[in-house]
Amino acid sequence: MIPSEPTPQQAQQELIEEFEMFDNWMDRYQYIIDMGKQLPAFPEEWQTDELKIQGCQSNVWMHHHLENGRLHFDATSDAAIVSGLIAVLMRIYNQRTPAEITSTEPSFLADLGLDKHLSPTRSNGLHAMLERIYRVARSEAA
Repeated sequence: MIPSEPTPQQAQQELIEEFEMFDNWMDRYQYIIDMGKQLPAFPEEWQTDELKIQGCQSNVWMHHHLENGRLHFDATSDAAIVSGLIAVLMRIYNQRTPAEITSTEPSFLADLGLDKHLSPTRSNGLHAMLERIYRVARSEAA
């Protein structure tokens, strides 16, 4: 592990602490949207049906590759809030080993209140993205 990189659990705790700085959900939503604006560019040639995540109301594409035993994910969405949710997931799961990913429970969803404050369709999309990340990690670990 790279010494400067936080563990998935530390990354979750950092997110929780960042969210605690905001007094209300409007500010938290704006923070999520701002996080999404920081996502790296996603090549248009990756926006294929094969990489599209089913179960999301918005269009979401996720690409991955394994490098030096770590999974690298890139993803994008045509919706600002969903792009932010991608950024949240990337903070916790990107550049991790398959074992780190599969052993990291998404407790941050409840801790951040995302499970209560997202619309049902956004929540379904978030869970579809999580399921893709876990499926890829299980596949690469096999």
